[in-house]
Amino acid sequence: MTDRFATRDFSLTSPAYDGFSITPSDSTALSETTRALYIGGGGDVTLTMAAGTTLTFAGLNAGTILPVRANSVLTTGTTATALIGLV
Repeated sequence: MTDRFATRDFSLTSPAYDGFSITPSDSTALSETTRALYIGGGGDVTLTMAAGTTLTFAGLNAGTILPVRANSVLTTGTTATALIGLV
């Protein structure tokens, strides 16, 4: 399959090139810092930003793409489900 963009550099404004399932944890960081989170099942998401700030995003709808650079998604305060980290 041809990929016209294979030789281009990735930036924060380019589309995600990979993703991984997220299981919220109060003690384990994500495998890598995200460029965005996909929220499959609506609710609240509590996360630690790349800068170290912990924030809660309340009332997110299913299907939301949250454009944040997160290092972790915490169990405490997170009610949203089917979370995917986009990188």
